[in-house]
Formats: sequence, structure tokens, C-alpha cells
Amino acid sequence: MARMTVSDLLHLSVAERIQLVEDLWDSVAAHPEQVEASEEQLAELERRLAELDENPEAGESWDVVKARILDSL
Repeated sequence: MARMTVSDLLHLSVAERIQLVEDLWDSVAAHPEQVEASEEQLAELERRLAELDENPEAGESWDVVKARILDSL
């Protein structure tokens, strides 16, 4: 496979660049165990879990949030 520079990538069409990003993301998502979270990210996750434990009824389900987002489009 030939190496591409950033300049080469910027000459791709928008659709080609979007596809490239999707392909790259899929390759990362296929191996989540290789993605390391920073200390700040881990602390934030712990904070959110503690908040959820304290008040489990405070949030909304993904279905409710998704519907609200789609309705606003």
C-alpha cells in the first residue's frame, strides 16, 4: 500500500474522506481493549457512576434522548 500524505488526503472528495474516517473509526472500535483512558477520563467516569448510584432516576434513557434529538432536527 502506498503511503499517503495529509495533502494527498485533502485532495480526496468529501465522500471519500468521510468513508476513510468511518473505516479508521471501525478499525479502532474493533479493538476497544487497546484504547487507553486517561486518568482524567477515568476520574470522570467514576464521578458519573457515583452520581448515578446516588440518584438513579435523575437521567433519561437513550430512547428518550434520541427521540428528543431527532424531533429537534
